[in-house]
Amino acid sequence: MPELTPELTPELTGDEFAAWIGRSREAEDEITRPALARIAAMLGDPRRFAPGDAVPAHWYAMFFPELAPPSGLGPDGHPAKGEFLPPVPLPRRMFAGRRVALLGTLRAGDAAVKRSAIAAITPKQGRSGAMVFVTLRHEIAVRGEVVITEEQDVVYREATGSGGAGGGEGEAAPAGDWHEAFVPDPVLLFRYSAITFNGHRIHYDADYVRNVEGYPGLVVNGGLTLLMLLEAAGRALGGVPARYAARNMRPLFAGSAVTLAGDAEGAWAADAAGKVAVRVSFG
Repeated sequence: MPELTPELTPELTGDEFAAWIGRSREAEDEITRPALARIAAMLGDPRRFAPGDAVPAHWYAMFFPELAPPSGLGPDGHPAKGEFLPPVPLPRRMFAGRRVALLGTLRAGDAAVKRSAIAAITPKQGRSGAMVFVTLRHEIAVRGEVVITEEQDVVYREATGSGGAGGGEGEAAPAGDWHEAFVPDPVLLFRYSAITFNGHRIHYDADYVRNVEGYPGLVVNGGLTLLMLLEAAGRALGGVPARYAARNMRPLFAGSAVTLAGDAEGAWAADAAGKVAVRVSFG
């Protein structure tokens, strides 16, 4: 059964996290050909990358994973809070959205550096209770040149026992100029989590996701849905726009049909009921 006992939640004003704003860190990664081959295989992309070949710039999101040891993981499989991210006293963590500028070219074999900083910490009150939004700013540089910037939102929320996100009637998906069908399955979720070294249990542990977090099935990674949406938009528009903003609005579940659709101004992923789950605006 889902956990039904509400946890006591302190009043959160944001003042208690003020010292965390501006905290920064730096990570290195290589855009290796084996990693690119695994991503291409996951997507069914027949391309092979030779040293120096340009890489789809939006693939950057599958590099620079967090490398916490087992002792540094929380009960949900995420890296424990209090190291880089603030110790928000709310148990559920979700990816809420990102704003991206693809400024340059990533190439196979590049050694890249990612610089991250905490830009804002904002408590809010939502339908499911207390929430805290943490905004992160990232810059990815190659040979000293910034090629990608990203502003990312992470939301922490209460343990409601009913999944918490995506309640209400939701936004009906518009018609769109192009459409693709997409059915995420557990193998795809596993492969994406493996590529990104994402241990969040809602994407692979069916007992945990039902009995602890209260979802009806495995939750599709927000980053995976965005990846599939950008891939579809790239096919429809002749390339992925250099600037885009993504917002996660409702959860999607493994085995349930998804419609990827869009037009010149943006794209969206809709669930089987025709409600928008992820929305992306271009420009």
